[in-house]
Amino acid sequence: MSSQPGFLHIIDVYKAYNGKVILDNIDLQVSRGEFCTVVGPSGCGKSTLLRLIIGAEVPTAGRILLEQQSVGPPDIHRGIVFQKYSLFPHLTVLDNISLGLRLGGRPGSKEMSGKEIYEEATAMLEKIRLAEHGNKYPHELSGGMQQRVAIGQSLIMKPKILVMDEPFGALDPNTRENMQLFLVELWEQEKMTVFFVTHDLEEAAFLGTRLLVLSQYYVDDRGNGRQVNRGAKITADYQPPATVSSKAVKQTREFNELIACIRREGFDPDFLQHAEEFNLKHPDSFQTLTREESG
Repeated sequence: MSSQPGFLHIIDVYKAYNGKVILDNIDLQVSRGEFCTVVGPSGCGKSTLLRLIIGAEVPTAGRILLEQQSVGPPDIHRGIVFQKYSLFPHLTVLDNISLGLRLGGRPGSKEMSGKEIYEEATAMLEKIRLAEHGNKYPHELSGGMQQRVAIGQSLIMKPKILVMDEPFGALDPNTRENMQLFLVELWEQEKMTVFFVTHDLEEAAFLGTRLLVLSQYYVDDRGNGRQVNRGAKITADYQPPATVSSKAVKQTREFNELIACIRREGFDPDFLQHAEEFNLKHPDSFQTLTREESG
């Protein structure tokens, strides 16, 4: 683990519902500007982890720190984009983009005039390549265009972290690829910190500067059987090949070998690594196993 404090620091975090452990002793340190993709089997707790980061839920145990301060309830410092577009159908694209600035603005910033809000919203429309569509309503846009508006709606508030939960899951394959390229370009421009949950391993490996595999398929020294209330851990933590704004990287041998490793280490219930042997290759990875877990 880096000697420098992480921008986001998750330490010994557990999350349980009605006594059932979902997330089990999660440790994670993330640097500012990182693009983290998160994959794992259905039901392993990926969306739960995102809800903890944005403050929509609180850990059963452990700490989550953002810039060395405990995270609180949801606020505009942590933007979120869902699979279903969070747009208001009765507002134009421009009004959807500017809504946050008009309702309350950014904490700590001076109150903006109507002209300043309009100029910022128009500039955001340029960034998301929808400058000609500002006066349209959401139903007049394609799915990919609506999701770009939702991303712009979050970004204009300048969040410290942008959390995205399966944002491209409802799009057709061609639109999805175009949105991946768009998001990479936007991330390179804005240098934002992103957490991106997806079921698509190819998408995760293409987008992420860091790829986290969350899985319940592992063993430790607590043994087996119904008495072991074991939840998901980060079983692999990769630093993928440098992200490039071209889908050609998906055809390379290195890329496809990475996909095969992810599938084996996170999704194969017969491939049960011991918790001490997880594939934690990223330089910021760290793990604090309990005595029961590591013997």
